[in-house]
Amino acid sequence: MDRIEASSIAVRNQLLRALPTDDLARLAPALKPVELIHKTTLFAADEPITSVWFIEAGAVSLLAQMQDGALVEVGVTGREGMVGLPLVLGADASPNLALVQMPGSALLLPAAALREALDASPALQALLLRYALALHGQVSWTAACNGRHVIEQRLARWLLIAHDQADGDDLPLTHEVLSQMLGVRRAGVSVAAGMLQRAGLIRLGRGHLTVTDRPGLEAAACECYRSGLREFERLLGPSLRRS
Repeated sequence: MDRIEASSIAVRNQLLRALPTDDLARLAPALKPVELIHKTTLFAADEPITSVWFIEAGAVSLLAQMQDGALVEVGVTGREGMVGLPLVLGADASPNLALVQMPGSALLLPAAALREALDASPALQALLLRYALALHGQVSWTAACNGRHVIEQRLARWLLIAHDQADGDDLPLTHEVLSQMLGVRRAGVSVAAGMLQRAGLIRLGRGHLTVTDRPGLEAAACECYRSGLREFERLLGPSLRRS
């Protein structure tokens, strides 16, 4: 299937599901289902963004690239949101790159179709502006978390966010990826992950890990996870996350 049929709309993306039925029906013919392949760059920093992606499954990281080439995550998007937000705000590029961190699927909307839809649908415009504010809140809590909390708490928070986007308890995450996401050395992630495993909260595997105690993982995380979740729900309604 190359396009979503307006007469049979079944989407998992929380933003699209929040649209009035008529608005979604008008948008549907321009939406194209695409696969999100692990480690694919959806757009690079400071380069034109030609489409937006409404995430259906998986997770996409927004990454800041340092002068030495290191990448540090500043935000993450799953099926509660979309990738390509600068287009909504009147810009055509981002200072960050967008990288598929967990494989899945999305509904792609070309930039021109997005602009037409924003002009035609006040509901879509208002919804995406609220999402922009919610994502700003996530970025703010990420900055606060990185500055104030220990690695084990930060790792627990990030694993909860990743678990929210997964369909099961098994997450395709390596220590290398986790160190990039947290902006710390791999050795530090290994120690923190080992502590969470010994507490019975996760089980480490080769190239993946499994969440074995979700409530325990929430207890091990700092307040930043819950605070970010509350902001999303305040602005966008009941969340699809597993709270």
